[in-house]
Amino acid sequence: MRAVTGGSGGSGASGASGASGGEHRWLAGYAGELHPRVVAAYGLPPRTCAFELDFAVLATAAEAAGPVPAPTLSAYPLATQDVALIVPESVPAADVAAALAAGAGDLLEDLRLFDIYTGAQLGADRKSIACTLRFRAPDRTLTVAETTAARDAAVAEAARRVGAVPRALYP
Repeated sequence: MRAVTGGSGGSGASGASGASGGEHRWLAGYAGELHPRVVAAYGLPPRTCAFELDFAVLATAAEAAGPVPAPTLSAYPLATQDVALIVPESVPAADVAAALAAGAGDLLEDLRLFDIYTGAQLGADRKSIACTLRFRAPDRTLTVAETTAARDAAVAEAARRVGAVPRALYP
């Protein structure tokens, strides 16, 4: 999206959206805030926006860009395990996530941080970081034992790298 001058009479924001592929650049449409008089005339909410796209331009740009490969979908179910770890306040959540990912191994499909807690229960200079670990094998349904082993390996690596302690074991 790039800014376009004019069009709204100076009373609103507007822009043009384009597509590019290879050596080509196409103007695919416009978007912008409607003039206040138009908004009032039609009883629309203040600062209403509108857009117009030329789908022929979008189709041409898509054809020039070629197909986009879709991700492979697994036929096997996902197994999730949540972990909550206590770490020093100074440890970045990204370091905890990196340690968990490294320890979890090839079965880890995704790791998501969902909570950071600090409070008197943890003591000074400590925080709890909770993540969901999502595991999947490409060729089979994982057993509970496999998922638990991968989670335990992830927690062990976080303990080794950043001094993490599982919240359930924290005094």
